[in-house]
Amino acid sequence: MRLRVLLPAALAAVLAAGAVFGDQFGDAEAGEKVFGQCTGCHEIGDNARDRIGPHLNGIFGRKAAAHDGYRYSKSMQRAGKDGLIWTAETLDAYLENPRALVSKTRMSFRGVKDAQDRANLLAYMRDFSDNPADIPEAEPTARGTDHDVDPAILALEGDPEFGEYLASECLTCHQSDGSADGIPSITLWPTEDFVIAMYAYKRKLRPHPVMQMMAGRLNDEEIAALAAYFKDLE
Repeated sequence: MRLRVLLPAALAAVLAAGAVFGDQFGDAEAGEKVFGQCTGCHEIGDNARDRIGPHLNGIFGRKAAAHDGYRYSKSMQRAGKDGLIWTAETLDAYLENPRALVSKTRMSFRGVKDAQDRANLLAYMRDFSDNPADIPEAEPTARGTDHDVDPAILALEGDPEFGEYLASECLTCHQSDGSADGIPSITLWPTEDFVIAMYAYKRKLRPHPVMQMMAGRLNDEEIAALAAYFKDLE
């Protein structure tokens, strides 16, 4: 057995698949070294316990926020209720940019940008699945995907007046006063967070079907306009 190791709060959920880059699997031994930087929040392996974050054993195929006995953030609980399952693709995306899946995650980690490092981490986490040998090959060998939104899209200057016009559908559910009674608030969001979240819905990384449909109908300029409008909505 490998020694028990630790990870940081949401990185945890990310390291459980085994991404492939080209025809090469991630290197689990290299992955163990990479996430030594994360040992302040999570444990994994024999006798792992919950710490600042939940332990990471058996993360494959588990719904977000489903580990009994751990107190998850409201944002992570909502993601689980929306149907977020930790698979090779969603774990890789979360590890690369946690906000792309869970906007208000408590995890302060900024993400692992190097694709090979992510592949190694995912391969390492796979070893601590309940039955790693039984995991379908399509899952642990899924190819890594770059989920970064194009910087040119993030740099678009949205028109808040156009955003106000487009926001009527958004405001049938989200409250303009920023209240969040069962539905998350989207007022005063930084524009980058808003855009990243919308593209995660467009790519079906975030699982909410209504938001996937809504985001899928919007083009780059419309998303930028909505982000500009909600950023300053008091």
